Amino acid sequence: MTTVSSRAERAATATSWVAPVGVFFWILKLTTTAFGEAASDGLAGISPVLAVLVGVVGLVLAFRWQTRTHGFVSERYWSMVAAVAVFGTMLADGVHVALGLPYPVTSVLYAAATAAVFVAWRRSEGTISIHDINNPRRERFYWAAVMCTFALGTAVGDLTAATLGLGFGPSALLFAVLMLVPAIAWRVTGRHEVGLFWCAYVLTRPLGASIADGIAKPPSFGHGLGVGDIPVTLALGALLIGLVLMTMGRRSPA
Repeated sequence: MTTVSSRAERAATATSWVAPVGVFFWILKLTTTAFGEAASDGLAGISPVLAVLVGVVGLVLAFRWQTRTHGFVSERYWSMVAAVAVFGTMLADGVHVALGLPYPVTSVLYAAATAAVFVAWRRSEGTISIHDINNPRRERFYWAAVMCTFALGTAVGDLTAATLGLGFGPSALLFAVLMLVPAIAWRVTGRHEVGLFWCAYVLTRPLGASIADGIAKPPSFGHGLGVGDIPVTLALGALLIGLVLMTMGRRSPA
């Protein structure tokens, strides 16, 4: 689940407009989730209006850049994932704060939204595999699913850390262990790759968010280290840029 052979990666890249799944994919995915959490909270701490403006504009620009190329281009793809990470966090937190809905309710709400996207995608295209993202409609379904999984993961991460009182460190450990379940299941059975992939994909969100919050937030809030959201955002942003630069030669034909 967490790795695929080089041959499988090349086959996926040749036919799909999104990133091939391998170890580096999960490293980048985890980095973007942590970055999105810290950036969203940092911007909201400066100004909620600024946060929404940056989140919406960043998402629109990244989406236009990504969808202008009918193929996988690493820097475009990961810019889009980072933009979704920021906006998805704002979406989940905004519903909780603006409507006053508790985290258990928002978790169920976004789980239902995620399921609805997958059902509509499957009925329309006959597959929800990332290896078959090769036309604009499938790409739109893909990004809708990614957005929902980010919002769902944010809500679930807040649920364990705040509502259940686990704090950030134990929450991160919990989700790290849970990620091993689909990884081991795929390694052992070699079956249900698509479903196990999306399970792991959802779990990276609360894992990354818990790690970012555990470093950024003060000890009085979830037993964090108190480094601050903005310093963590800058550090993760630099790390993300460095990782993407390492993959900038990777692209698929249109």
